[in-house]
Amino acid sequence: MGSTGHLSNGKLNLNLLRDYYRRELLECLDKCLGSKALVWDDALTGPFGLIAEYSLLKEHEVEKMFPLSDKGLPPSNVQNIIFVTRPKLHLMEQIAQNLLQEEHKGGFRKEYHIIFVPRKSLLCEKKLKESGVYGTLHYIEEFNLSMIPFDSDLMSMEMEGAFKECYLENDYTTMFYVAQSLMTLQFLYGIIPNIQGKGDCAKNVVDMMLRMRRELGGREPQITPQIDNLLILDRNVDLLTPLLSQLTYDGLIDEIFGINNTSVKLPPEKFVSSSQSPEDAPTEKKKIILNSSDELYGELRDKNFNAVGSLVSKKAKTITAEFDERHAAKTVSEMKHFVSKLPHLQQMRQSLSIHTSIAELIKEHTDSEEFLDSLRCQQEFFNGLDTDKVNTYVEDCIGKMEPLDKVLRLICIQSYCNNGLKTKVLDYYKREIIQTYGYEHLVTLMNLEKAGLLRQSGQRHYPTIRKSLKLIVDEVNEQNPNDISYVYSGYAPLSIRLAQYHARPGWRSITEVLNLLPGPTIEEIQQIPVALRKRRSSITSSHSSVMDQKVTLVVFLGGVTFAEIAALRFLAQQDDAGAEYVVFATKVITGQSLVNSLTGVHT
Repeated sequence: MGSTGHLSNGKLNLNLLRDYYRRELLECLDKCLGSKALVWDDALTGPFGLIAEYSLLKEHEVEKMFPLSDKGLPPSNVQNIIFVTRPKLHLMEQIAQNLLQEEHKGGFRKEYHIIFVPRKSLLCEKKLKESGVYGTLHYIEEFNLSMIPFDSDLMSMEMEGAFKECYLENDYTTMFYVAQSLMTLQFLYGIIPNIQGKGDCAKNVVDMMLRMRRELGGREPQITPQIDNLLILDRNVDLLTPLLSQLTYDGLIDEIFGINNTSVKLPPEKFVSSSQSPEDAPTEKKKIILNSSDELYGELRDKNFNAVGSLVSKKAKTITAEFDERHAAKTVSEMKHFVSKLPHLQQMRQSLSIHTSIAELIKEHTDSEEFLDSLRCQQEFFNGLDTDKVNTYVEDCIGKMEPLDKVLRLICIQSYCNNGLKTKVLDYYKREIIQTYGYEHLVTLMNLEKAGLLRQSGQRHYPTIRKSLKLIVDEVNEQNPNDISYVYSGYAPLSIRLAQYHARPGWRSITEVLNLLPGPTIEEIQQIPVALRKRRSSITSSHSSVMDQKVTLVVFLGGVTFAEIAALRFLAQQDDAGAEYVVFATKVITGQSLVNSLTGVHT
């Protein structure tokens, strides 16, 4: 599991949240007396690994862990079998199958339990009753793990279906979980006085949260607020940003290899040590943990990839120089000083080796014709060039049968930047896709239209929004940026421009633009007892202005990209920053995962 010090390095100590969940989980487990085996829904192992390591579970009599599958449970002589699962019907079928097989086997008597994450559902309980296994279950518990702390300023629900459920199926269950999660945060860090948001889902969440607070009737912990502002943004307020190719170090790792629960699996051949012979080379993918406890990663993650090479080589020179100090050490105290630095230097050298290999892997991808051509096409679209006719590059991609998600991303970008496509252009694209990729993608295209990613020509809002919020920046300094547009080399994410204006000078200055974006604009104030209000510092030193810097929790409903997170961190580092930011999202996404969540053939 490793150290969790990185969770307490920010303005909010997220170790508090992690400890809260650990206590809740252990309470659930301790209800089952005696030895235990946990049977895991595969999608939950990553999030749980960030909350409770195996050694902690062992202390609470967990002896075995199995993945949930159709094949049944391996033999074990524990007293309790606990299924840890999301409330999904297909998983209930697997659990029922497992229980029926166990009954059939007979043998050592066990008790069976289910822990639903984050909540149990009536439909799932009904399914278990229909399968004839509900009576076999001793305890049916729920464990509300809905915010997984990834880093000192980042929490995710890891609910990949949130966007599809809200915008395609009109199912707002995830929004209820978000409201509950915000209540948990207020329980731990105090009431958030100022709430603003944009979008239908944001309104839904705020209404539910205020209702939940009223139902508490004042029975809430009396804590001085640690979070000053809550900013909630619907993903459909800015559908363009996630569709574009991210150009930060972190964003590219996620786009190319996929980061899951702060870890990435990479091709093993890049990580073979010089002493290993080819026969001994590992065949399994190399798993690397990515969080700010790795000092070098903390420096690299938010940089534009074009700035990564020079930073890595500078670090390499620094480390080499520090290692060379051992030759200059003459006295015992100098030797002692060098030896004390050695563990940190060795750790830095190992980290440097890993990130050099990752950068080489990314460079292979970013130097490819496919990547550069796609990037060029995207940049033409967001600059408003030739967006109203069939694009020859997109046509070529379809002709070469390039991955469908790549083609759909480009068409959706074109649709957004042109305020919808002419009927003739849209019909042509649809016909080409169905003939090339198969008729099953009729559903995909319908889903994209329903979710608002593809549409026919409508009102021309994009040029106004682009101009008013300065979304396009021509002179971008990728090495030493002075604007958030560096994360996409010339395009400033609309979502983060909204956060920037929210901090200074306030949303009232952009009322007209907000009215062009979908959904209502929300503004609420939660009253705080006078005794709990933060006192304003009277000292006007630079120190006090840092101390007074407000903490804003930015909630992304429907997902956030690593490039957007990088842009928020960049804003917080500026001298005139109006806020420190903590991000909470339903999921960390890429354009590929967003499009794939809506395709008719992906589950």
